[in-house]
Amino acid sequence: MNKFMDWVTNSFTPKINKIARNVWVSAVQESILAAMPMVFIGSFATLLNIIRKYWSAFPDLEVISTFSFGLFSIFLSYLIPESLMNKKQNQDSAKQAGLAGLAFFLILVYPTITENGIIQFDINTFGAGGMIAALLAGLFVAVVMNLATKWKFIGEDSAIPDFVAVWFNTLLPILIILLIGWLFTFQLEINLYSVINTIFSPLIYLGQSFWGFVLVYFLGFAFFYSFGISSWVIYPVQTAIALPAIAQNQSNYSMGAEVTNIFTNEAGSVALIGGGGMTLSLCIMLAFLAKSNRLRLIGKASFIPSIFNINEPIVFGAPIAFNPILMIPMWINGFVGPVLTYLVMTIGLVPIPHSPFQLWYIPIGLGGWLFTQSWQGAVYQIILFIISWFIYYPFFKAYDRQATKEDYEMETTED
Repeated sequence: MNKFMDWVTNSFTPKINKIARNVWVSAVQESILAAMPMVFIGSFATLLNIIRKYWSAFPDLEVISTFSFGLFSIFLSYLIPESLMNKKQNQDSAKQAGLAGLAFFLILVYPTITENGIIQFDINTFGAGGMIAALLAGLFVAVVMNLATKWKFIGEDSAIPDFVAVWFNTLLPILIILLIGWLFTFQLEINLYSVINTIFSPLIYLGQSFWGFVLVYFLGFAFFYSFGISSWVIYPVQTAIALPAIAQNQSNYSMGAEVTNIFTNEAGSVALIGGGGMTLSLCIMLAFLAKSNRLRLIGKASFIPSIFNINEPIVFGAPIAFNPILMIPMWINGFVGPVLTYLVMTIGLVPIPHSPFQLWYIPIGLGGWLFTQSWQGAVYQIILFIISWFIYYPFFKAYDRQATKEDYEMETTED
């Protein structure tokens, strides 16, 4: 175990963190996070629409979701090239890169133009279903715009105003980007949107499999996290699978078709009771059952955040991170939670989520009901909590004995 911990600490963790700090990866992460408030708005629309199940006179607010969560890909197509240019210290042309990304994405989704000059889009391509296409479009534009900064028509020493220089220096790369889009869509009549989704369909298929769901949530929210590696490292991959999946579930449900995609943020959130690794039960043990004064204080300080599924205080305060005694039950819970969630949804004991609801910080019980829009989801969360309690308890007792002994030795030394 010591050799494994040394390898993870000195080799594995630094390499993963280096990848996470890469400007291209961090630009995608930052862009997704920047657009998340629009996804949350869609979640509020879903929450309010639950009222319509019990009060038919309540207005249908689904259109709010259409113009927030439903435009997620458009937002990404702008944000990714803008973020990358900022990170590459090319702030003067960042907004132009964002606009070029938006324009290129709108060409890429294969619009049709009628004889009367009316342009028509499939609005489904603007939502989470077009996320991978938007991501690649944004990265392509970022590459072209970043390369163009090395060859400028007007140098920094020119007497021409800076904003005018930016105009002329970005004309050629933007023209190249739009010509490429024009060539594929309007001349070769190749639907790049469909091509991209076809190429990446194996990723989506793999993600929707049992092992895809289990491994992503286990690695990101338990294993990596226990070594101090943020779950945001896998967030782009997780989001690329989960958001299109819930969008398809929503579409299928509205048409009366079967809802099949389990790998969604909503389903994953059902098993995040107190945060990754289902740490709420451990927090309660520390706060109210620990004999160690230090652990009891940490538990009480972490209690309120844990109720809302924020477990950084306990992961790094107890700590769980780099602590072999508490890492092991966190791994077990981080594996058991996704496994059971996938199974109960597969066999129909708990409904598969069919509406976007990204408010993952909803407390246990209420969260299960809102994520799945069923009482079964609430009951299932409570059962998961009980299971997590039994898994954590023997490790908690062992760690509490160790911490109590350490507290006593410290007090004796001070005296």
